[in-house]
Amino acid sequence: SVKQHVVRKFLSLISSHNIAVYLIDPLILELVDKDLEQIRSSPDAPSPECRYFCAPRDFTTFALLDKTWKHEVGFFRTAEKMGFQWLKIINKDPRLDGMDDLSGIEIPLHYVFKLASHAIHLVVFYERSGNYLWHGPLRLKQHMDRKFVPFRKLRFGRYPGAYEKPELLLVSIDDLKVQIPKNPSSFLEEMSHSRFLECRYREARAFFQLYPDDASLDAVEFRRKAKSLLHLAVLTLNNLGVKFWLSSGTCLGWYRQCNVIPHSKDVDLGVFIRDYKADIIPAFQKAGLPLKHKFGKVEDSLELSFQGEDDVKLDIFFFYEEADHIWNGGTQAKSGKKFKYLFPKFTLCWTEFVELKVHVPCETLQYVEANYGPDWKVPVKTWDWKSSPSNVQYNGVWPVDEWDDVIQIY
Repeated sequence: SVKQHVVRKFLSLISSHNIAVYLIDPLILELVDKDLEQIRSSPDAPSPECRYFCAPRDFTTFALLDKTWKHEVGFFRTAEKMGFQWLKIINKDPRLDGMDDLSGIEIPLHYVFKLASHAIHLVVFYERSGNYLWHGPLRLKQHMDRKFVPFRKLRFGRYPGAYEKPELLLVSIDDLKVQIPKNPSSFLEEMSHSRFLECRYREARAFFQLYPDDASLDAVEFRRKAKSLLHLAVLTLNNLGVKFWLSSGTCLGWYRQCNVIPHSKDVDLGVFIRDYKADIIPAFQKAGLPLKHKFGKVEDSLELSFQGEDDVKLDIFFFYEEADHIWNGGTQAKSGKKFKYLFPKFTLCWTEFVELKVHVPCETLQYVEANYGPDWKVPVKTWDWKSSPSNVQYNGVWPVDEWDDVIQIY
């Protein structure tokens, strides 16, 4: 098979330069996952037929960790001697985009090696400060040959992606030794939800030109506490396996100014009610964050608030999905009045915020506009949660006989 021959030559090329790559081709990993036990139990058994690398496709996709290799000219010379044509796709390094003097520096994001009728797509992964791996989008520059390979069929590069660092396993498939993620099915699951949104540094710079950042001691101290609280919340929810995202003012701070809003006084997270776990409250208490209040119930308008350092609190809002919208609830403790906040449907993307890999709504602008209206770019220091949000609706009153259950203040 041409495919197997091209892969063999590519593995020989990278081996000759001591470059470590691992297989991330979704089609092959799906096939391998079905036979994983058998592959692991007989690592060196000869393969009577080509089952994996001969599957019909135009590309085979591998990953390369940027820090494990040097961009050697010799490597590309060897590739050409072996008959490969190659293409390098570069773009801005987002890790430097927040720094005025370094923004715009370009780094290699993808390589494509072509031989005969098959191509190898090599995706470059970079380590980011949230201790995760990131790959960039594949955007061809104007002068590049768009017919070099059928780029539209590539599974990596349509969007940037974020992944946990995988444990790798050396296996022999189709008589070729390759490294693969130790758990192919969890890698494939990650892949289906890997889309990454970069913080909007340019817009944040423009925002701070109009509204200079608060550099007072109080603001600096609040940001430190909020960051520390968010790190603890992320650790706790990740350990529980509860998916969450930045919500309300925390999401607005990320989207508008790439930072915590210093006058916001709390950290806000959203969780779909389907992901609720009874362990959430004890897990936060064990982490040193006592429950401040619990409003609503799992079936309706649940919200939890935990006390962080000094006066900084963590609010977790639970979201309910209807046919055409998503909503979360609010409760006024003294009157038992209920409120409802309506959002258009959204999906979740990864981002990096205060050195953490966290989710935000992919449709961030619609989410922020629903909550804060068309003037969300203008800072507001006085905010009434019952009347200020654009998407708030009155939602009745809790029956008095339920108050002990649905209005708990500690």
